[in-house]
Amino acid sequence: MLSGIVEWSLQNKLLVLVVSLVLAIAGAYSIGQMPLDALPDLSDVQVVVYTQYPGQSPRIIEDQITYPLTTQMLGVPYAEVVRGYSFFGFSLVYVLFEDGTDLYWARSRVLETLGQVTELLPEGVSPSLGPDATGVGWAFIYALKSDRHDLSELRSLQDWFLRFELTGIPGVAEVASVGGYVRQYQIAIDPLKLRAYGIPISRIKEAVQGSNRDVGGRLLELAEKEFMIRGRGYIESIDDIRKISLGTDRAGTPVRLRDVARVDVGPEIRRGLAEWDGQGETVGAIVIVRQG
Repeated sequence: MLSGIVEWSLQNKLLVLVVSLVLAIAGAYSIGQMPLDALPDLSDVQVVVYTQYPGQSPRIIEDQITYPLTTQMLGVPYAEVVRGYSFFGFSLVYVLFEDGTDLYWARSRVLETLGQVTELLPEGVSPSLGPDATGVGWAFIYALKSDRHDLSELRSLQDWFLRFELTGIPGVAEVASVGGYVRQYQIAIDPLKLRAYGIPISRIKEAVQGSNRDVGGRLLELAEKEFMIRGRGYIESIDDIRKISLGTDRAGTPVRLRDVARVDVGPEIRRGLAEWDGQGETVGAIVIVRQG
């Protein structure tokens, strides 16, 4: 058979040359269109479920969150392996799927299962899906430096401007901020004053939550015009927090939050610091691109 092919090729030299030329052009075009990765992503198709339960030990996290989630995820179609990890204050569950499974189909199946398992979790606990990326999607790290801004101002610039601009770039799955000081209102309660006024500490939480909201009313028609009645109650400054009413003491005197606590703006408690190039703490971010 081989000799027959060689003999036919010798008798049809022009046709062989034309076919060879067409194949060469098609090969060159295919090389230019072929997607190539500098670091090919050989990881499994996986979906990460992240759940926060602040202030709880790993044992409680394991019993009340990680175990119910892992047992329910075992029934997800085409799931091969389910791994659960419990840490202080949060839980991670990795669901690995068979090769060839569409990532977004897998995420939709996991999200569908989460809707059924939420009732088994403690009240107020809401699991969420991790970004649609893997460790290979860790694209780059950048740092912010300035002689005119402190770490808290740089962190605010990162969280409220740069992060949104980068997230809108096609292919970017997540921009994780690192380092700096996240500004927050901090209420330092004096337990002796609470006891003197006879106010439980739970009342402070209820008062702050109830005072940080707008309340809608009805429409009032006057002179052929409609006026919307609403109460504006969003907290805009430290003084607004200090003026929150906690009720009255035993003598009927109004008690405000400033009477039993100190309110300041301070840095959020962080799990770690960002220090690069030996130049001390730095504000920066990790940019992660989507899988595939």
